[in-house]
Formats: sequence, structure tokens, C-alpha cells
Amino acid sequence: MQHSTYKRQWPEGFLWGSATAAAQVEGAGHEGGKEDSIWDHFARIPGAIANGDTLEQAVDHYHRMPQDVRLMKELGLDSYRFSTSWARVRPGDRTANREGLDFYSRLVDELLEAGILPWLTLYHWDLPQALEEKGGWANRDTAYRFVEYADDVYSALGDRVRHWTTFNEPFCSSLLGYGAGVHAPGRQEPAAAIAAVHHQHLAHGLTVNALRSRGAEQLGITLNLSNSIPRDSQDPVDLDAARRFDSLQNRIFLDPILRGSYPEDSLRDLAPFGLQEVIRPGDLEIISAPLDFLGVNHYHDDLISGHADAAGSDGHSGGAERPTASPWIGSEDIAFPSRGLPRTAMGWEVNPEGLRTLLVRLGEEYPSLPPLYITENGAAYEDTVDAGGAVHDEDRTRFILDHVAAVGQAIDQGADVRGYFVWSLLDNFEWSWGYGKRFGIVRVDYGSFERTAKDSGKAYAGLIAAAKRNIPRPAVSLPA
Repeated sequence: MQHSTYKRQWPEGFLWGSATAAAQVEGAGHEGGKEDSIWDHFARIPGAIANGDTLEQAVDHYHRMPQDVRLMKELGLDSYRFSTSWARVRPGDRTANREGLDFYSRLVDELLEAGILPWLTLYHWDLPQALEEKGGWANRDTAYRFVEYADDVYSALGDRVRHWTTFNEPFCSSLLGYGAGVHAPGRQEPAAAIAAVHHQHLAHGLTVNALRSRGAEQLGITLNLSNSIPRDSQDPVDLDAARRFDSLQNRIFLDPILRGSYPEDSLRDLAPFGLQEVIRPGDLEIISAPLDFLGVNHYHDDLISGHADAAGSDGHSGGAERPTASPWIGSEDIAFPSRGLPRTAMGWEVNPEGLRTLLVRLGEEYPSLPPLYITENGAAYEDTVDAGGAVHDEDRTRFILDHVAAVGQAIDQGADVRGYFVWSLLDNFEWSWGYGKRFGIVRVDYGSFERTAKDSGKAYAGLIAAAKRNIPRPAVSLPA
């Protein structure tokens, strides 16, 4: 039976896309002038990445880009969300690297020729290692270096790219990278992590203002957001744990950007880690520069408890062998009990209803909320490859279709959602898991780099085609 989502009418102009990130797919780790990013450096630390995997070849998108764009066109994508690598554009953060910028210029041209809208993300975690050695995001100066990098990218691509995302998931590149040590640069320094949160916010605001002044049309940021659900809504311990999780996962990112202030409880909770000390006069006015869209990445939501006996994982331990710390700074005691729901290969509970709840909540709680795009949603599962090479991934197919249905339900309830990007176009380097987890709707053979559309990719293509067939057409008045 065909999924009910195929019959749905979507708002006019609704975008259907897919997404990748430079570090995860490009490869050519030290070609074309590119030098180390923090992830290249991190991958050389023993035990940091599962199986000792590196980004050096990734899935060879750098050399196979035209083929990959043809794949996108065959799938019927309206838009492709990609990131530029700071370490490729400004190796060592010295000066613009023309060869690196030329690669992205060719990508943009290929996309436009295929009728696919380029959706560019400036930061998907590949800080030049040279800047990390000067303090990285714990150093306020990095925010100003980011504006210079963004300016170089805009100078090369701003005549053809309309949609500009400053940061992807600052939660991960600050709290997981500088607090937990699960992600690059692998530091476990709570105060540095909190400084990184604020300095990335500052870099975002500075860049929005800078690119706006140069004529950028659509500017936004992408946050990974979750629902914070107390295990017992009558238990003060669980309620407070859920409040603290919501602060660290959601509100310390949403509120400065959309309200121009940090939540009072966040300032209080994070006072021991120096949040107030890194905020300077005028910062929050810069950070809250008006946006044209907000990207929402969502993979799961979370049941939260403050009781030590509540078993469960937050899903952020990664695949590393080296010891890591908690990303929940000052709230290391919060627990993540299971609801008994199905889980993906990442160990994340599957709850499509959570996406609907989240999207409706955002509209209710943030009066200045710009239009929303689901900029990442997807799942890792083990694929089944049959004797003929076909890739059967029923769980992933169901995950995508059920979550798209949840987006439709949110729209019915008033959420202003204007597009959906499935994660990911290709199987790729999944951070500390290396190549051990597959999110792609297109399978990549890691030996030959051959691409094969999975059943989920074919189902997604069918959904896009159905959505375009179902666009309401104006009534035609026939002559009497």
C-alpha cells in the first residue's frame, strides 16, 4: 500500500531537497591547496574515530561531483544543501585559495544547469586547524576570522547563490567538540565549550550583517533541536532536568538569535562556566540580526529524568574508543530513560510525532520566528543489498515518509514550513563513527565509490514527483 503522504497537497513552492557536508563527502583531503581542518587533525588521534577511519578520501565527491549532481537530478531534487570547507577556501586561514573556490563555483554551475537550487552552509564543522591552535572557537577572534572567510565565499558565489546558512548545528561544534570531546577538536573543557557557544553566535550575527550589506537575499542558520519531555510531569526532579536539557539543547541557541537575550535560567545555570564573562556590550544586538529562515535539523526527541536510576543514553557517545565527557555542562546528572520505541542504528528512538510537536512549539513560543525549513532529517540503518545490487532499506524508507507526514501535520496546525531536506544524499563519513553508519538514500560502495539509489531514494523521488502532481491548479472558467 502506498504511503498516505504521496496523496498530500503541499504549499506552493515547497522545496524538496537533500543535504551533505563538505568534510563528510568531498575527500581530496590535501588536494587543491586544502590543508588540515580540525577533523583531519582529530582523525589522527588514536581512538578518536571508529576503526581509525579518516576523511582523506571520504566518498570522493570532489572528483565525482558532476556525477553526483546528475544523481540529484534523477531523484527530482529541487535543492541541494551543501557546505563549503573553510580549510579548503582559506587553508590555514591565510588567504583565499582560488582552486578551492573554483571547485564550489563549478558545483554551483552544475546545480543551476540541472535546475537545482544551491543552498550553501558556511560552517559544517571544518575549522582550519591553524585557528584551533590559536584557541579555536574559545577565542573571540575566531568570530572575526569567520566573517573574512564568509566574505571570500560570497565574493566567489554571491552572484549565483541566494540561500546562505551561517552555521550548522552549533550545539555539536561547541558542546560536543569543546565539552564532551566526542567531536573535533576533542577538548573536554566546559568553560571553553560555553565560550564557543557565544563566539559562534557572534560569528553568525556578524556574518548575517556583513552578507546582508553585500546584497545576500536569504540568510539563516540551522539548529539541531529536540523536545525535552519529563519522564514524570508531576515530579519536580524530572521537570527540572527537562528544563536544563531544554536550555542546553535548544534555548541557549534559539533565544539569543530570535530574542536577543540568553534565557535567565541558562545564565544562572552556566554562571560557574563563564557565560556572562564572554558577553560584551552590543553582542546580543549583533547576534539577533533579523533572519529570512531558520533551518531545523531533527533526528529524535528525548525523554528526560533527573533520577540516577533512569537508564538510557543521550545518543552522543559516538564511536570513539577514547574516553569522552558529558556535553550537558553543569547538568551531567540528567538521564535519558527509554520509552520502548524502535531505534535506529545510532540508538536513537524513532518518534515522528516529535517533529510535528517541535515545529508547532517553535511557532507558538517565538513570535519573531522566520519561515522554517527542515534542513536535515533521516536515519542510519543497516542496508540489505541483494544479489542484483539493489539496496533494500525498508526502515529508512518508513522513517522518511513518516517524518514527512509529520511535517505536513505541523503545516496543518499553522507551522510555516517551506521545505524538507533529507539527510543524507550519500552514505558518508559519519564523524566519530567513521564509515560505520550509513544515512544515505544513495548507497556508496566504499571500495569502488559506486553509487546506487536505495529503495528509500526511489521512494523519496516518487514522493517528490507525487507532490508536484498534486499541486492545486486554478479553476478554469469554460465559455458558456
